[in-house]
Amino acid sequence: MAEPPASLSGQDVGSFAYLTIKDRIPQILTKAIDTLHRHKSEFFEKHGEKGMEAEKKAISLLSKLRNELQTDKPIIPLVEKFADTDIWNQYLEHQQSLVSESDGKPRWFYSPWLFVECYMYRRIHEAVIQSPPIDDFDVFKESKEQNFFESQESIIALGTHLQELLKTIEDLDENNLKNEFFKLLQISLWGNKCDLSLSSGNTSSQKTNIINSLEQFKPFILVNDMEHLWSLLSNRKKTRGKGTVSRVDIVLDNSGFELVTDFILADFLLSSKLATEVHFYGKTIPWFVSDTTIHDFNWLIEQVKHSNHKHLSKCGVDWENYIKMGRWVYHDHIFWTLPHEFCAMSQVAPDLYAELQKAHLILFKGDLNYRKLTGDRKWEFTIPFRQALNGFHPAPLCSIRTLKAEIQVGLQPGQGEQLTASDPSWLTTGKYGVFQFDGPL
Repeated sequence: MAEPPASLSGQDVGSFAYLTIKDRIPQILTKAIDTLHRHKSEFFEKHGEKGMEAEKKAISLLSKLRNELQTDKPIIPLVEKFADTDIWNQYLEHQQSLVSESDGKPRWFYSPWLFVECYMYRRIHEAVIQSPPIDDFDVFKESKEQNFFESQESIIALGTHLQELLKTIEDLDENNLKNEFFKLLQISLWGNKCDLSLSSGNTSSQKTNIINSLEQFKPFILVNDMEHLWSLLSNRKKTRGKGTVSRVDIVLDNSGFELVTDFILADFLLSSKLATEVHFYGKTIPWFVSDTTIHDFNWLIEQVKHSNHKHLSKCGVDWENYIKMGRWVYHDHIFWTLPHEFCAMSQVAPDLYAELQKAHLILFKGDLNYRKLTGDRKWEFTIPFRQALNGFHPAPLCSIRTLKAEIQVGLQPGQGEQLTASDPSWLTTGKYGVFQFDGPL
């Protein structure tokens, strides 16, 4: 088989990867530093002088990191002992072995973009864990919560839609059930637009009722494999015996509004009996500004449950019950915050790969998951999705993603070129989306 193409990287001046490393990442670091600074008095109240010293130390480490990046210094090993430190440093050694420059050291603008972007977020975490007693502080927590609160109207509209739907779900014929499934899939897709790392940590809330926009968004779905998802789940529903499990796994992306859309979809899957259990995968550490951690997952359910809107609070109560009953299960694993592409999962994290193999369908939300599924490489637009997956196939899977990186595979001949001609930034604005399925082997 031919060698896969080169990785996207910052050495392509003017590319989205280059602009991310040059502009967006330093902005995110500056925002993290500002957040620590704003919490100075809180650290002092909680921890006294030790809290003040820790804040200074974390800020100094993040300032050093920003300087390394902006002056394209060599990428250095992690020093603080953590569950994944050794794996990271082994990966860094592997990157070193690929470098042809005279000093043989990977650098920010010349190494694969996927690697350096993941490394930057891991270094933010290192700066915080090197600064006890504030070593459990999430520098992105405020912006994640702000996204949720600023999206309230849309969230209430979704909660109301779901509760109204659940009243009649038992009476829906197959066609109406399928239409509702497609509607909630699309809501989950466009919920992925709310990405704080794309906006450099600035607000990216959902202020309009997304349900009313679905028809006008349809032309922007470039690959639409929703029919495959329906036939897989509905056929299983028809043929499975009583007491047989039908499991859908969702590899989460953003917290806040997008996580609400994922919960609404997951609730529908159980209520419609298209699934009997839903497993969610989040991040073990704060990641890519708005990615979901266990804290964000639990916090959101609590917020929804205590809403003074009856439909929304009913959602929160139901979701908490699903967790208590074991019908919703949350997992995290260090692999999701490593720089490896997913085709390496069976070697690097065989326990996680084995867990995913128990699913009947895996939904991968968002752009970072797509980049890791496809290796973040300079693929031709028409390369089949399965080829780009490079052997990764724990179970039938589907990417649900709005485009925010210069990579897209599985398009029709000429489709990518037409888009480039009509909308030069189509790959990176989040305006376009895909449901891209890879079915049973």
